[in-house]
Amino acid sequence: MVTDSRAASTEGSPLRILDVRKSFPAPGNAAVHNLALDATTLSAAAGEFIAIIGPSGCGKSTLLRLIAGLEIPDSGELWVGDDPIVGPSAERGLVFQDPNLFPWLTVSRNIQAGLVARGLLKAKRSEVGEFMRLVGLEAFAKAYPHHLSGGMAQRVALARALINHPRILLLDEPLGALDAFTRMRMQDEVLRLWQARHTTMLLVTHDIDEAIYMADRIVIMSPPPGRVERIIPIALDRPRQRNSQEFLHLRSEILELLHFTGSANGETNGGMSAGNGTEGKPKLELQPLKRQAFSPPPACSRP
Repeated sequence: MVTDSRAASTEGSPLRILDVRKSFPAPGNAAVHNLALDATTLSAAAGEFIAIIGPSGCGKSTLLRLIAGLEIPDSGELWVGDDPIVGPSAERGLVFQDPNLFPWLTVSRNIQAGLVARGLLKAKRSEVGEFMRLVGLEAFAKAYPHHLSGGMAQRVALARALINHPRILLLDEPLGALDAFTRMRMQDEVLRLWQARHTTMLLVTHDIDEAIYMADRIVIMSPPPGRVERIIPIALDRPRQRNSQEFLHLRSEILELLHFTGSANGETNGGMSAGNGTEGKPKLELQPLKRQAFSPPPACSRP
């Protein structure tokens, strides 16, 4: 059961993003660049769970790839704790919508793949069994990916990422391809792992209910070029009740804020999961976006 209490020691690290800008060459014309992210500033506390929502093409996945070190920003800075992000690191795990398991490897060997690549399997082999138990798959250690359901395969992907003890876990719509019932069970699974590991998590999702159910704060991105438009603290007790009045009121207010409560002219909602808004609900207390003074940590604070 997930609660609000956190252990004094945490595996998570704080994240700071300052004025990040990222563009990509236009298809067929490398001389022209399309701006994906512009003046994006965001911070996350150690062990915090943040959901990122916004219309398709607003740079949500690009932001995760920048944090993972798989892309380099045109300008701006990204920091994990006292260290700048300059490339990929095992301390920043990334889980995609597709589990991307190796079909020729068993569950056990898929989970240990990262340890093998880093030359750590001999020292940490005992952890493979621990993480299989953590995601409830110890009985499937010798099974191959084609033996697994979608939810089970995604749990393998989560264990494979978590076994590297990432300080930050980046989740790029990892539950988007699952059916509704499996998706809700996996939301609880991810929350259970978050509570157990105290990892800082950033979740990209198009599902408003999922964001409210899982996150400490919801970050709303603007249409492209993407930037942080709003930050909404979610002050609901955990475990959260999807059918509570507070949950439904908050959902309606977010949909109204996003202008996704339905329209007579058939406008689309940019891929977001939306419902009908209601009137007369208490208004959200939105966290204002303020430019904060930022200075990198002194050199002496880094090893």
